[in-house]
Amino acid sequence: MTAATTGVHPEPQTAAGKVLWHFTMSLDGFVAGPGHEMDWMTGFTMRPGLIGEYVATTGAVLAGRSAFDAAPNYHRPYGGAWQGRVFVLTHHPQDAPPTDGVTFLDCDPAEAVRIALDAADGRNVEVFSSSIGRQLLQRGLIDEIDLHIAPILLGEGIRLYDNPGGVPIRLDRVGGDGPTSAVDVRYRPRPA
Repeated sequence: MTAATTGVHPEPQTAAGKVLWHFTMSLDGFVAGPGHEMDWMTGFTMRPGLIGEYVATTGAVLAGRSAFDAAPNYHRPYGGAWQGRVFVLTHHPQDAPPTDGVTFLDCDPAEAVRIALDAADGRNVEVFSSSIGRQLLQRGLIDEIDLHIAPILLGEGIRLYDNPGGVPIRLDRVGGDGPTSAVDVRYRPRPA
């Protein structure tokens, strides 16, 4: 029996004008290392065709300025296979370096989503920012959270969701055994 037949994976992603908060995340909840380091994101395998699904269904990307500044070439996700409009939300667009295909926005996150959805032309907007994603989630503007949990413990960095003192946000699982079912993950530490 393969993973695809056991219900481990959700249905393939579709282009439906959704706002997706999308990340590969360490098992301990980090989406980037300290200083937005991404060098840990190697040596993992993904389900065949997964990258192609996102390349085909993504119409625009909404990112944050600090991640853009830390990795200015990262604005072409999926190894450069995806080409489209990138919007970087910042309070200081005047000092942003001009970059082909990147528009710097200084507006409310909800307005940034509207702009990105218009540019996506019916395909999905992927949110590549933990802080913007949190703000959009609190405003009810995230349609789905897509996570790929990598078998690594980072110990520090930038968490997917950090909201001390905030109220819990309940989620419904897409696919699987039911909307409130937990996801079972099992790993063994590799010998050093």
